[in-house]
Amino acid sequence: MKGKIDVKVRILAGEEIAFGPGKADLLDAIAREGSISAAARAMNMSYRRAWLMVDTMNRAFRDPLIATAAGGQKGGGAHVTANGHAVLSRYRNMQQAARAALEADQLAMVALLGPR
Repeated sequence: MKGKIDVKVRILAGEEIAFGPGKADLLDAIAREGSISAAARAMNMSYRRAWLMVDTMNRAFRDPLIATAAGGQKGGGAHVTANGHAVLSRYRNMQQAARAALEADQLAMVALLGPR
């Protein structure tokens, strides 16, 4: 059975993961769904976990990545800010660059995998 190499790019702010693959996927889901709760449901994630991830992202970056509006007659919701779109785009570029940089070594490493 052959394997694969999984590369995860994580951006740290001190000891905290400011941004990584899960947070990038959550940002995509918020952009698509228009709310944190709908994004969480779409990702089979608890609202609390999604909210904590949003809070971490918003605290870690100079400007918020997600803006929220409280519910009420006009409804609530959330949207990805311009800064959020910029961070997400830069992160996706970093992921692609990391995969490309490791491709040759990844192929060699996978070729070395196998049963004893």
